[in-house]
Amino acid sequence: MTLIGVPRETADGERRVALVPKIVERLRALGLEVVVESGAGDGAMITDQDYELAGATIGDPWPADVVVKVNPPTADETSLLKPGSVLIGFLAPRSQPDVVERLRLANVTAFAVEAIPRISRAQVMDALSSQANVAGYKSVLLAASESTRFFPMMTTAAGTVKPATLLVLGVGVAGLQALATAKRLGAKPTGYDVRPEVADQVRSVGAQWLDLGIDAAGEGGYARELTDAERAQQQTALEQAITKFDIVITTALVPGRPAPRLVTAAAVEGMKPGSVVIDLAGETGGNCELTEPGQTVVRHGVTIASPLNLPATMPEHASELYAKNVTALLELLITDGALAPDFDDEVVAASCVTREGVN
Repeated sequence: MTLIGVPRETADGERRVALVPKIVERLRALGLEVVVESGAGDGAMITDQDYELAGATIGDPWPADVVVKVNPPTADETSLLKPGSVLIGFLAPRSQPDVVERLRLANVTAFAVEAIPRISRAQVMDALSSQANVAGYKSVLLAASESTRFFPMMTTAAGTVKPATLLVLGVGVAGLQALATAKRLGAKPTGYDVRPEVADQVRSVGAQWLDLGIDAAGEGGYARELTDAERAQQQTALEQAITKFDIVITTALVPGRPAPRLVTAAAVEGMKPGSVVIDLAGETGGNCELTEPGQTVVRHGVTIASPLNLPATMPEHASELYAKNVTALLELLITDGALAPDFDDEVVAASCVTREGVN
């Protein structure tokens, strides 16, 4: 019988856990055993007893046949994995290749959830999207908290206050959720992306579309890197547009490359004092020239915040969504209670970053 291990996450500020009790019940029904490290669910408000009631045992997860994590394993954690085992989690194969190399040397077969292809049948496994939804939602709440202005229009005996204007740069999953959340809070949201085909998605959540006349659609639903001429055109147009907004939320990423700079120092200087920039691309350098990843700073009277792990600040629902993603992948890898991954399967092949000691 296959044993699934769930360790406690050790990264600074991480409160998520890879599996939740509801999912443990589902795995047990499939004939799988689950062992959870004591305290693994504490950050997500899940007790050891909750796991035990769902059918898991509390113990050492590292000798398990399959270990499921949220963050990449440290060197010490990798040494605890048994040779021939399987690891599933965010493994950062592009930005932290040393993680994959350690797993290869440890003879571990590893599946990176961020490498799962964006195809229809893999949507339920798409952990990048599930966690981006959380980040997009929370980014707007953070912006509202940092702002010196109301989000909705307020009509009072003292007069009427106009709603805040909000611009989202980069309209992927996080960007769309940010636009939708801002609309629900009463702001006037506008979206911009170098992929003009997402304009209809922007309008579908009640936001306006900012058209700068640039088309840089790339593969896999991501934007390609801009040419020098396109970058100069975009920078000039954005510098003028950004100054008209109270809130700017940036989410733009290019896989395998530093985040594109969209908000220049000049654009920040042109914003009204009390305005806010929330930069969700801090882990890859940031979309704002004045961003300090992981910090909140004030420049030219504008607050610039670059949180590095917003999903971890909403650990209950973030863990629940992530657990569903991981379980969908597990169900693809396991047949009749035993590990039997089909490496000819598109999803399995794309997400596997090392296989029994081979990259």
